[in-house]
Amino acid sequence: MTKQINGLKNDFKLCPMCGSRKIENHRNRKWICPDCGFDLYCNVATAAGIVIYDKYNNVLFEVRAKEPRKGYLAVPGGFVDFGESVEEAVIRECREEIGVTVEGAQFLCSAPNVYEYKNIEYKTCDIFFTAALPPQFDTIEDYIKSLKAEESEVQSFASYKISSLEDIEKLPLAFESSRITLQRWLSMSKQQ
Repeated sequence: MTKQINGLKNDFKLCPMCGSRKIENHRNRKWICPDCGFDLYCNVATAAGIVIYDKYNNVLFEVRAKEPRKGYLAVPGGFVDFGESVEEAVIRECREEIGVTVEGAQFLCSAPNVYEYKNIEYKTCDIFFTAALPPQFDTIEDYIKSLKAEESEVQSFASYKISSLEDIEKLPLAFESSRITLQRWLSMSKQQ
């Protein structure tokens, strides 16, 4: 069983540099070893996602093929790689996960998230974009027929109409940041 520190599951028993058992957690932000002076910061990771939608307020979702939250819904996206901008990451993730290059991505919002993987909690800042459906497609359902899922990441694709907050609450979303983002997208789409 993993020891929890103020709700955070991440903990070290030994200093990764000298092996001391005296390693200390400081406010869930970093670990310090008093024996060798090693410190390790627990920084926020960055992820990028995109809300692809049609003129009927249908949104594209992936059914996740792996943990965390296997079988739940997510918008296309993933972690930002070293040396990559968030904009580059969202385009790369779409190429990898759905097999297309998305054009016209516009910044929507950012939201904090927790990504739990193999009993480690990664605190993330998820940055979201939007993109309207390419003009050659009428609906998300039509678009789905052209997509190629990255099988290790995506079990299948789904389309859900989002016209109200209740529609969002009914979705089995993998991540809270997606819920926050869809609420923001809905609010903005109603203003247009």
